Amino acid sequence: MKCVSHQQANQLLHNRFIVVLGDSIQRSVYKDIVLLLQKEKYLTASQLKSKGEMSFEQDCLVEGGCLSQMHNGTQYREVRQFQSAHYLVRFYFVTRIYSRYMQSILEDFRQGLKPDIVIVNSCVWDISRYYSNWTDDYKENLHKFFEELSGTLPEETLVVWNLAMPLGERLKGGFLVPEIKHKAPQLRYDVIEANFYSGTLANAYGMDVLDLHFQFRFSLHHRTKDGVHWNALVHRRITSLLLQHAAQAWGVSMPCPLTAVEHTEATAQQPVFGNATKPAGMCRMEGAPTYHCPPPSNYFSNMDYLYRPPHHSEPYINYCHEHVMRSRHTRRHYAPYTHHRPSHYAQHGHY
Repeated sequence: MKCVSHQQANQLLHNRFIVVLGDSIQRSVYKDIVLLLQKEKYLTASQLKSKGEMSFEQDCLVEGGCLSQMHNGTQYREVRQFQSAHYLVRFYFVTRIYSRYMQSILEDFRQGLKPDIVIVNSCVWDISRYYSNWTDDYKENLHKFFEELSGTLPEETLVVWNLAMPLGERLKGGFLVPEIKHKAPQLRYDVIEANFYSGTLANAYGMDVLDLHFQFRFSLHHRTKDGVHWNALVHRRITSLLLQHAAQAWGVSMPCPLTAVEHTEATAQQPVFGNATKPAGMCRMEGAPTYHCPPPSNYFSNMDYLYRPPHHSEPYINYCHEHVMRSRHTRRHYAPYTHHRPSHYAQHGHY
């Protein structure tokens, strides 16, 4: 797969507010987006493993993490934020899809800036740390979350529900405290069941569903030794899937990238996706849109191209997107920050 480049990510997300909600996998999704907005590099192994640090690639820790007690409990908090002149990216660590803490996050959206993109998943903690019979509780919390989220965000906000990634047979993740180690052999099957519930409900509430479990079912060699987390190549692939989908939702053509990503020690022993044999789960489905390559000569000539109605592409209502369960309705052209946006958030302050 040809990954989205630094330059394409910059242009697509120019003056956009991106929010990522979820566990440690979602934290790495946030980190890869922040890194790609600044340079053509992959995350290092140490960056993928770190949590709660004061700063990552010029972002800042706003709440929780090393500012308070570091632990693996369900009350762990971590809020991170990357802000520049034209980007605002925020991450909230959550261990349950609906709780008092999640209600406070939704209140942030009501009182503050409205996100342009919300990328969210909560699954493994929900089904392992709260109830042995998790099904009814998880379904109820999903209903509450989707209903409240729908009433909080404007219609133009793109909400992407990521299905949980495949788990290994032997797990060593931080969420797997001694009290629940007996659940480890069954957990990978519970994730499949939970993905069915969450994907179906997200679809029913009009959210877009990105099936990461399906996408990476044949990429298990890129999973780390703990059986839970994934390497930098997979996270760049996830970022590319998300940004390609956002481009399609906004009716923007996403051509093939022209630049190669600089390798780090985290990827030196692994082939890049573009040079490796494409797994069966990553092939293009019939009827999916074609990304044009090379781009027009004037494609990168103006940073605000996103805000002009594109003449060479159509919103994704007109065809079935290959990575989502359903195609959303056509969105109005939405560019809330076309002019200079005053800084509502201090570089290292509270939101």
